[in-house]
Amino acid sequence: MKATAAVTAVLLLLLLLTGLWLRGLDLDTSRYGTSLRTLDEVAMAERALQRDVVTARAGLLRNYDSLSAAVSRLDDAVAKLRDAAIDDSERMAAIDDLERLIARQGTLVERFKSSNALLQNSLSYFGLFSARLAASDRNGPVIAATTSLAAAMLNLTLDTSPDAAAAVKQRLDALRALRSPDNEDAIHAVSAHGEMLHATLPATDALVKEVVSLPVDRAREALAAIVVRRQDEARASANRSRALLFAISVLLVAALVQLGRLLHRRASELRSLAAAEHVIAGVSTRLVGSRPDEIDDGIVGALEAFAGIFGADRAYVVTAGSPPEIHRWARPGLDFPSGWPEQAIGLGAWLNAGAARSISLPQFDRLPPGPDRTLLSAVAPKGWFCTPSTNGWSRLLGYDAVRSESLSESVDGVLGRMAFDVVANALDRQQAEQERVRLEAILQRARRMETLGAFASGIAHNFNNIVAAILGYAEIAGAQAERGTRLARSLAEIQRASERARDLVDQILTFGRRGEMPRTWVSVTTLVDEARSLLAASLPAHVRLDVRITESAGAVLGDPVQLQQVVLNLCNNAAQAMDGDGRIVLEAGLQVRMTSLRDDGIALAPGPWVLLSVSDTGRGMSAATLERIFEPFFTTRPEGNGLGLATVREIVREHGGTVIASSTRGVGSRFEVWLPSAGQEDCDAVSSRTPVGHGEGETVLLISPEREHLLHDEEMLAALGYEPVGFADPTAAVAGDGAVPSRFDLALVCQPDGSRTAADAAAMLHRLAPELPIVVAIHSAIESGSASVTRAGICDIVHYPLVSDELAETLARCIPNPRSRRHRTSDVETVD
Repeated sequence: MKATAAVTAVLLLLLLLTGLWLRGLDLDTSRYGTSLRTLDEVAMAERALQRDVVTARAGLLRNYDSLSAAVSRLDDAVAKLRDAAIDDSERMAAIDDLERLIARQGTLVERFKSSNALLQNSLSYFGLFSARLAASDRNGPVIAATTSLAAAMLNLTLDTSPDAAAAVKQRLDALRALRSPDNEDAIHAVSAHGEMLHATLPATDALVKEVVSLPVDRAREALAAIVVRRQDEARASANRSRALLFAISVLLVAALVQLGRLLHRRASELRSLAAAEHVIAGVSTRLVGSRPDEIDDGIVGALEAFAGIFGADRAYVVTAGSPPEIHRWARPGLDFPSGWPEQAIGLGAWLNAGAARSISLPQFDRLPPGPDRTLLSAVAPKGWFCTPSTNGWSRLLGYDAVRSESLSESVDGVLGRMAFDVVANALDRQQAEQERVRLEAILQRARRMETLGAFASGIAHNFNNIVAAILGYAEIAGAQAERGTRLARSLAEIQRASERARDLVDQILTFGRRGEMPRTWVSVTTLVDEARSLLAASLPAHVRLDVRITESAGAVLGDPVQLQQVVLNLCNNAAQAMDGDGRIVLEAGLQVRMTSLRDDGIALAPGPWVLLSVSDTGRGMSAATLERIFEPFFTTRPEGNGLGLATVREIVREHGGTVIASSTRGVGSRFEVWLPSAGQEDCDAVSSRTPVGHGEGETVLLISPEREHLLHDEEMLAALGYEPVGFADPTAAVAGDGAVPSRFDLALVCQPDGSRTAADAAAMLHRLAPELPIVVAIHSAIESGSASVTRAGICDIVHYPLVSDELAETLARCIPNPRSRRHRTSDVETVD
């Protein structure tokens, strides 16, 4: 009830103030001023009209545009006056009088224009024909009569009185009375135009007098007097409204002062909140516009900005995992204590009893004595604030106050949640991009395996047999041929060509066999020393090899055989680029990058990297060739196969690095191989990694359209330690068991017919069980795209027919938390 009364009072006060304000604006006075200015325009238009009429009568006005413009201005002015006086009957009556006079004046002006035009035309012809007539009879009576008529006509143009008109009439009669056969036509023309002037001149002057004598000014002045009176009345009313408005305003000022005091504190809080939200929005905008490789640096900048909002000295975001993923920021001179913030997630979950709510602890007095209180007092003595993810304590955004007096008053759950969402969205987007890159790598590998694998398989089973036979018989024949003969040389050429063919087959098989490789700790120094030993025996005599290794060349995690192949391929390629004597420089060392580098879609983050470089003094390459040197089967040498550098790039990329090539024609080329440096913790992780084992009874939903293949695949899964449940149709699998999400640990979709059918089946299962990992086994991955794979929920792709080692590794990787189920049946279930 009180609220209703207050609202009613406020509305009434607003209506009163609005009315007084509108009356105080004196809008009517402004409108009256406009009317007075319009009346001034009427006066000026009237003066211009009268002036132009007189000027036109005197023959000094060449056209009547100014007369028409003046009449239009008068009409427009009357329309404006009428619009401004629509609610004033007295003014409307005065305007009607003025409009009537102006309309009459317009009619007279139109008549004047017609009459004056005829007058001026006749005057011109009268003068022309009079001059001709006078010239034809210089001494006779005609010239005398003509001269007399011209003088009388001139007098009539100045004085249109009846006497002057009678004089003209008399002389016209005298001229017509003359008999002059030679000038009869001229006399007739002069007489005709003289009669016209005799009639038109008095009528035109009468129109001019009537136009000038119309009482337009008197009507205008009467209307102006009414407008001035109304203006004075409006000003008086506006002054009274202003006085009353001022009195009410004084009363309101006192109330507003008190209200302002109450709002000041709240306004300060809102400003702080708005500034914080502005900072958070700016950080969000920057993170949204960042490329995936820039998100890590962007999150560190975001943590710094958020720490400034909350008055913290350290900020961090921790994502649970083994090990946890941590992004952190600290003020200069402050380091993170050992084990912090790794322990923040567990501590926060314990303090909140597992509830996903923000924790704000400006002080730790409320905490019971114990290790948690001791830990917080050590890592954040001035206060601790954290916000967890909404679905549990899988991720945490925390702030430590170490040197600050305390955390800012801006700290609250809403701002904390906003900041958390900004960082979480960026991390989720980064993870999604990493997943997309991983899936694309799988697809690219699958496509390459299918394209080159099929080709290589055919070569291995057919061409290799042919090459082996040719090589064997060539060796036998060569042993029997006499040395130095033409036959021996031909057989030697056959052997060399066969060996090159065999090497080409081996390279194609190697290029098409890229996949997951065992990772070991590889010393760069040892790698280069072994390469130097191998190259010493294989490089041509005219090529000198210089090896330069820094004292701390570092190590990498990878396959030593493949890395050795990278060095050998680059050095052999450099040797083949030199036509004569030359030098190859092989350098290896540890480089610490302070900035990120992006080349060919590969991002090199700041940090330690192993740099292997091979430089030569060969012929160099053009820019067009440099752009294509890593393409499979592209070569500039007739005897080349175009797989050496392509294999190098594939191996380096699979090791998480990149290859950068540069070349100058006539100077030489340089290839830089950047590989991630392996620290001691990486070596420990590799040494502690256990080999992929078999399953522990996890249930696998197996879908294969052919019964024979289904039984074989079930036997393979059972041999690997999994419990397969087979179906020939995914629709039957869904209809036959409604508990797909809870019963199965993984789904294996085998669709030899094509990737699109497999994607459709996977999408059907993904809609039913979004959390269920799905692996697809297909012959071809060429038509698959990363977007369709992601939408279908596919976590990995293997080739079909299934290979037990590849399948075991894929299943172990795609089942993140293996769980043995009790009460499983030992028999394999098969459903058609």
